Amino acid sequence: MPARDFCLVRHGETTANAGGIIAGITDVPLTALGRDQARALAGRAWPDALTVYASPLIRARNTARLALPGHQIRVHPGLRERDWGVFEGRPLSAQPNRDDTPDGGEAWPAMLHRVEATILAICAACSGTLPVLVCHSGVIRATRVLWTTGDVGTRPPNATPLLYCKAGPHLTERPL
Repeated sequence: MPARDFCLVRHGETTANAGGIIAGITDVPLTALGRDQARALAGRAWPDALTVYASPLIRARNTARLALPGHQIRVHPGLRERDWGVFEGRPLSAQPNRDDTPDGGEAWPAMLHRVEATILAICAACSGTLPVLVCHSGVIRATRVLWTTGDVGTRPPNATPLLYCKAGPHLTERPL
């Protein structure tokens, strides 16, 4: 369990989101709406002390840059989306079951392990600041499985900060 509260933000809308396509680790850009969604976050009230991390994928880095101008953005490879292998670029309707390992892709248990190790390490390194991690739907869903309900839940909305707080043996997820 992470030692502190943290915030996850799914990147703004991408061309793949708008087209109903599986992007995974494919580097796809934000749409005009996605850029607007990210810029809208810049106007919100954030806690004074933040440490910002982003996935290495351009959609997350650009969301972080637009949403949190003036903050240093640390790129962490553990925040990347799941590699969907042969399903990258295909319609979302073709996406395999989460528990199946796609040919050439990342297994779900491996992603859970990666996300767990990444969030634990980031939280341990952020004493005195709120870690804000700009990432992907899969990272948020893995976090839910690891520390909240044990279920992936629904696809998280784009560019909506979700705060994870300790509540007994679990974490709660709520909009920040």
